[in-house]
Formats: sequence, C-alpha cells, structure tokens
Amino acid sequence: MARTVRRLVDENLLVVQVWLVTRLLFAVIAVALAVTGRRSLESVVAQWDVAHFLLIAREGYADPQEMAFFPGLPLVLRGFMEIGLSPVLWGSILALACSLVAAFALKRIAGTWGAIAWLLAPTAVFTAVPYTESPFMAAAFWSWERASQRRWGQAALLAALACTLRVSGLFLIGALVILAISQGRRPSRRTGARDGGLGARLAWLVLPTAVIVAYVVYLYGLTGTWTAWFSAQEAGWDRGFHWPWEALRNHWDTLWRPNADHPEWPWLFRAELVSWIVGLVVAVVALFRRRVAEAAWVGVQVLAFSLSYWLMSVNRAVLLWFPLWRLVGEFVEARKHKPAWQALGVLLGLLAVGVQCLWAWLYFTGRWAS
Repeated sequence: MARTVRRLVDENLLVVQVWLVTRLLFAVIAVALAVTGRRSLESVVAQWDVAHFLLIAREGYADPQEMAFFPGLPLVLRGFMEIGLSPVLWGSILALACSLVAAFALKRIAGTWGAIAWLLAPTAVFTAVPYTESPFMAAAFWSWERASQRRWGQAALLAALACTLRVSGLFLIGALVILAISQGRRPSRRTGARDGGLGARLAWLVLPTAVIVAYVVYLYGLTGTWTAWFSAQEAGWDRGFHWPWEALRNHWDTLWRPNADHPEWPWLFRAELVSWIVGLVVAVVALFRRRVAEAAWVGVQVLAFSLSYWLMSVNRAVLLWFPLWRLVGEFVEARKHKPAWQALGVLLGLLAVGVQCLWAWLYFTGRWAS
C-alpha cells in the first residue's frame, strides 16, 4: 500500500513539475517580449481571439460576426471586469489553472505519460492565455472520465459546462451518446458504480444538449435566423460549407505560396495538414481497437474541419483529442524501462519544449499561430 501511494505521489508530482516548467517558459517569453518591445504584458497576451472574447464581454453580441464564439468565457471575463480585475491577467490565470485540472483528468484517462505528452504539445500556449481551450478541456476531459466510471450525473454537469464554451461541446455530446450505448449493463470496473441503464444515461445528456439549444434560441432571438452561428463562421473565417476534396485542394494551394510579410504562414498551414492526418490516423486506430466513442470524438472533428474552405485551427484541436494522448501514453508506458527508448524520450521531450516555445513566440508576437 505504501509503495502504491508513493508511486501515485511521484506521478502526480511529475505532472505538476512538467506543467510548471512549461508554463513558466511561456511566462518568460511573454515578459521578455513585453520588456524588449516596451509594451504592456496584457497587450502581448491579448492576441487574436482574445480580442473577440473581450469585445463580447464589454458589448455583448453587438457585432453578428462575434456570434461565432460561445458566451461562456466572455461571461467569466465580464465578471472579472465587474469586480475591477484585469480580464486578460485573470483570464490567463484561469487558463493556467484549468490546464492543470485538465492534465489530471487526462492522467486518469491516458496515464501519466499521456498527460505529460499533452503538456508538451506544440500548441500548448493556448492553454496559458484567455482562450477557451483550457476551461473546455478541464470540463470535457473530466466529463469523459466520469462517464467512463458511470458517474453520468457528474459527467452531464461537466459536459453542460463545456457546452457553454465552444461548439466542440456538440461533438462531446455525440461521443458521450456512443459511450453510453457501448457500456452495456456491467458496473464500472474501478468503482463498481451502476447508472440505471441506457435510458438513464441518455436522459442525463439532455442537460448539455439543452445548453446548445439555449444558445441557438438566444441567437435566433437576436437575429431572427436559426443559422446565425454558421453565418458568423462563414463571414469571419471563410468556414462556409465545402466538400472535403475542395477543402483539401484549397488548403494544398496555400502550402507552397510564399508570403514575404508573413513567412510563417506556409509552415503553419503545412502543420494544419499534418495535424489533420494525425486526427484521421487516431480515429482509425481507435476504431480498430474498438474504442468506438473515442474514434467518434476525433473523427467527427476531422470531418468538420474537412467541410470548410480549408483546414484551419486543426493544430489547436489536437489539444482536445484525448484518444491521441492515450495512445501516446500507452506507447511510452510499454517502453519506459528500455534505456534506448528513455534516451529517445528525453530528446523528444526537449524538442517538444523547443517547438512549443517557438509556437508561444509566434502567438505573443501577433503572428499567425493557428
């Protein structure tokens, strides 16, 4: 018993250490850029979508294009404003805290090494700034973990919270439905919990579904159209409907088009394609291993990205794909005691830190970072 407790403490401590080191590196990069550029730290952190969240927090959905963003995070930022706190600073603190909460949920789903791999992901900077990634994953990962243990009431509440933050909550509901169907009547192996059967599980999922419906109805009240969210996506980000082969063709054209003003663009779009391929492979592997719900969670997102003008924001979506980090965790766990693999793991870890620092630099300097 004492040995098991010590092992768990060591594993938890390792996750916290990796989280702390990587997030400190992000902070150092942001502060250094603020000092050398004689800018405020807030202006360095508040890039890209942060400006949209702040605008919604101040003015609501006065601009129809802002309806592409769900209201959960803007409401929290508005709360910070109301009590005199900096929404950028406290939004970042919230993101940092939620990233640690998400890491511990992922540790239960994907193991210690899966959680560490996630903390070292290239686009991890988005879990340290006022974006929806961290709070969404904290809610969604724990929702999945609770549902896996047949704690469907807790899972539904967490999924409902996730649905206030981003449209990915809709995909979460779909994957949870498949998980509910696949569980059968057997109790949880870990907790022995029973959940009342399939009907009870699906009944709980009405709660997060109601959150999505409420937002659609709210937008209808503002605009008089049921497609306000889709219209905002198309108007602001060229995410109107296209067939997958059209999206891939349009995306392929961007990979080799140099841009003197933005030399990082072709590289980032190449990374988008790689991330999309990774998602496709993960969905297939998960399906092959009979993890149907996990395959659906990743596969439906890959499909959604394929129905746009081109592949955009896939690099960030990789953070949401816990089945990927589960596969990575299982791969590492099976080889962690072999010296050659240990040495390779250290090298890959250092490389990962370098890549995510470069990605953080792209973001903090206002360059396109997916």
